[in-house]
Amino acid sequence: MPKITYIENNGKSHTVEVDKGLTVMEGAVQNNIPGIDADCGGSMACATCHVYVKEEWYNKINEKSEGEDDMLDQAYDPNKFSRLSCQISVTDEIDGLVVDLPKKQ
Repeated sequence: MPKITYIENNGKSHTVEVDKGLTVMEGAVQNNIPGIDADCGGSMACATCHVYVKEEWYNKINEKSEGEDDMLDQAYDPNKFSRLSCQISVTDEIDGLVVDLPKKQ
């Protein structure tokens, strides 16, 4: 089972196992990771699961859609490594993925 590390804005780290086929957002919700609100439940209708993907992982995850890019415009302090965690599929290839959580959602 792939491991994902979520780093809170205060630096506290949470490494959890997430079932393949889920999303990084679902892994956070199922493991009670603080800082991922996921208000829309993963339907890409909000930006409350915004994360910053570590640069070394950014090209290893599935590509960002145009709709996701539009939704990220509504996220708090987006940057070039911003993604909606509901749109990142968990696969064996991203075992070890590290994402930083923004100051707020």
